[in-house]
Amino acid sequence: MDMAEQIAQRLKAERKQRGWSLDELAERSRVSRAMISKIERQVSTPTAVLLARLANAMGISLSALMFEAGPTQQTVSRLAEQREWTDPATGYTRRLVSPALRQGDAEIVAVNLPPGARISFPASGALCIDGQLLLQQGQLQLSAGGEQLPLKPGDCARLALHLAHEIYNPGAEVARYLVVIRVNSA
Repeated sequence: MDMAEQIAQRLKAERKQRGWSLDELAERSRVSRAMISKIERQVSTPTAVLLARLANAMGISLSALMFEAGPTQQTVSRLAEQREWTDPATGYTRRLVSPALRQGDAEIVAVNLPPGARISFPASGALCIDGQLLLQQGQLQLSAGGEQLPLKPGDCARLALHLAHEIYNPGAEVARYLVVIRVNSA
């Protein structure tokens, strides 16, 4: 199954599990009913920001929306088996590194952000998401809470990812970084 199909199925399953109509999810996420329907039918490819809004509305992490939880006994996540998704708007790629997601686990996500790319994530009212970002290559400019945090390789920043924030690559090369995320209900 390709990522577009997996995201479409996960979105629909999560929505139905809550007993929500398209209209209810649209109201909670501030994403139009038509767009949610297009994503579920694989007519439209969602951006990272759009998926974050949908995940926030459902009280789950972006990874939980994109990737179905696997068997809880899995302790190793092999590189060849790790699924990667690319944001059609920015070229941002996101790969879930962690073994199967379980409730309360920390997630490790590997990200590549192309030169000049900028992603602005909305605030989440349903989740409390703490994260640490470790820049491995390139450079990043983080904006959160009115603070500008320039990062160089080896720098690690702690962020309240449930607050509105922006990640920008001002450099001429791909920025490669790891994000360790802990999700709690708000």
